[in-house]
Amino acid sequence: MKYLIISILLLAGISLQAQPFSKKEVASWQARAKRVTIIRDTWGIPHIYGKTDADAVFGFLYAQCEDDFPRVELNYITAAGRLAEAEGEDKLYHDLRQRLFYDTLMAEDVYRQSPPWLQKLCNAFADGINYYLYTHPEVKPKLIRRFQPWMPFLFSEGSIGGDIESVSVNRLKAFYGKGEVYLPEPDPRKQEPEPRGSNGFAIAPSLSASGNALLLINPHTSFYFRPEVHVSSNEGLNAYGAVTWGQFFVYQGFNEYCGWMHTSSFADVIDEYLETIVTKGDSIYYVHGEKQKPVISKKIVLAYKDATGKKSLREFTGRFTHHGPVIGTQDDKWLSVSLMVEPLKALTQSYQRTKSKGYADYKNIMELKANSSNNTVFADRDGNIAYWHGNFIPRRNPSFDWSRPVDGSNPDTDWKGLHDVPEIVQALNPANGWIQNCNSTPFTLAGKYSPDKNNYPDYMAPDAQNARGINAERVLNRENSYTLDKLIAAANDPYLAGFENLLPALIKAYDGADKISYADLQEPAEVLRAWNLSYGKESVGAALAMYWGNELRQNVATRIKPGSSQLQVIDFLTEQTSDEEKLQALRTVVSSFNRDFGKWNVAWGEVNRFQRLTGQVTETYDDAQPSLPVASASSFWGSLAAFGSRKFPGTSKMYGYVGNSFVAVVEFGKTVKAKSVLAGGNSNNPQSPYFTNQAGLYSNGEYKDVWFYKKDVQAHAARTYHPGN
Repeated sequence: MKYLIISILLLAGISLQAQPFSKKEVASWQARAKRVTIIRDTWGIPHIYGKTDADAVFGFLYAQCEDDFPRVELNYITAAGRLAEAEGEDKLYHDLRQRLFYDTLMAEDVYRQSPPWLQKLCNAFADGINYYLYTHPEVKPKLIRRFQPWMPFLFSEGSIGGDIESVSVNRLKAFYGKGEVYLPEPDPRKQEPEPRGSNGFAIAPSLSASGNALLLINPHTSFYFRPEVHVSSNEGLNAYGAVTWGQFFVYQGFNEYCGWMHTSSFADVIDEYLETIVTKGDSIYYVHGEKQKPVISKKIVLAYKDATGKKSLREFTGRFTHHGPVIGTQDDKWLSVSLMVEPLKALTQSYQRTKSKGYADYKNIMELKANSSNNTVFADRDGNIAYWHGNFIPRRNPSFDWSRPVDGSNPDTDWKGLHDVPEIVQALNPANGWIQNCNSTPFTLAGKYSPDKNNYPDYMAPDAQNARGINAERVLNRENSYTLDKLIAAANDPYLAGFENLLPALIKAYDGADKISYADLQEPAEVLRAWNLSYGKESVGAALAMYWGNELRQNVATRIKPGSSQLQVIDFLTEQTSDEEKLQALRTVVSSFNRDFGKWNVAWGEVNRFQRLTGQVTETYDDAQPSLPVASASSFWGSLAAFGSRKFPGTSKMYGYVGNSFVAVVEFGKTVKAKSVLAGGNSNNPQSPYFTNQAGLYSNGEYKDVWFYKKDVQAHAARTYHPGN
């Protein structure tokens, strides 16, 4: 740990607090704003044009703040470890977790070490947000009244769940708190989570009607986690896609040369170490080989809002070994964790890949090896399609079980550097003509032309197969002349592979049951017997099956082995639940439908809804307010177009909150052609015409044309302006 210096949040708090904007800097911002043009097209998508990359970044952040400043600020409150100041004492250990890996002083140091080109972008990042605050005095930030150019190094990679989130907050609380007992986080299966992740498809010219490569960009995130943007400069930047709020690079998208789709990876990039502790007087050591090394201590002072709303401080002493911070205990050992902390490389890679000019260029940028949480599905205008499973992969001794904590006292468990990019699981132009990844095993990414699992260490790709992966392979095998519209149809394929064995098990249970005892299930059972395993707005079978599967899974959640894959869970539901359990779960669903809707034969679109009411970070839902029916379903059951929905307080219907967010299909020829759709719209303001203007398309699985070239953007312009106007 290079930056193990005394880090007091109070100092960071001072540097983040309001400072008056000087006349000189305001004049500088106004001059730069004149070099930036923002064109909002008829969908409200901002197309930002700047003379330099830095000019474009300035306008990029300004436009993001126009659309949703609260989410921009929240991401940096979180990244700075200041959630407890905004949300209260119960977020203290979330902040501590962040501060064990990143702090303000480290970020400032990395900024000073950055090359001039990157410093210019970071300066423009801060200037763009600060100019927005200057020109919008009615906007009242929760905490951050002046953004600083070093902040991007606290938040350099745009995944929805970063590596740090794998560290248990409850375990930290038990170790660093005052007598708290470690209790594992509640089993998420009891809360019926929608699997977060993404789909990526790449189609080779051999399967394309036009002879050009095609790409599906299909992230599954919390709704409104990323907006749709286009940013361009005279220095070669010209990227379109989805940006994580507050960042200055397009995270999943394309330029005129190539496109990149990130899917969440399960490649092993994090390891836990059991540290043998030796205490000598007031000094603490840990054993490493024949040596006893001193445990490094770091003072961390966190501010928080107490129950009365007043600001209070709490001091912690962080503990570190050369493996990383201590995050808890296991048996009589301390538990430390190693994960990627490379903010300079990560931010460099995140930005530079948006300017890639094809496969060779993109692969060269991957040599930074600073993308720790993503797989990449890729296509370019030269006709290449490619895949990389992860990027940051520590090299380890394969004789150890890296799925569990290893002995930190044994030097053989130390990381041995990183695997070179050619060594990781990957594919280039497989003979079958397509590549897919749905957060599933990479060893089925190209059918029989997939990489051979035997050629790689287990820790490199422990990812399991899932129902989406099965469905993707089935769908991609049936077409040999793809167009953008056919790729959209493939992405929206309604088949739910997760019910292939599970539903027949229910029908078998019903057929073998006493028909008098289960007379109330006769009609529902016959509907399910005839159901085609596909979702649809009018499908009664889809509604019964989805509710039944979720009910059964909830009822037996405590019996499912922790860490089970999606397919293992479905197999358990099929094989390890009794006929009575299956039938009683269906009876519960039928009863709840009769109670809530006055009938059992409810269509899927009646209960599966899209609604956006407030634009707040935490949305509310109301059955009495307008909403739209949605056909797609949970990715858990194999829905490629994922729509995770559930009931909320006071609702009988289920409302989507996670799944398909920004989705695009792209064709790379002499010119780029693309279509896209965004959940709801770009703006968080309910009064804005861009709040839900894409909701109708979204609910119907339809896409709009993307305006990529400036002449097309200008032809479909709704508003053209400079920042501040």
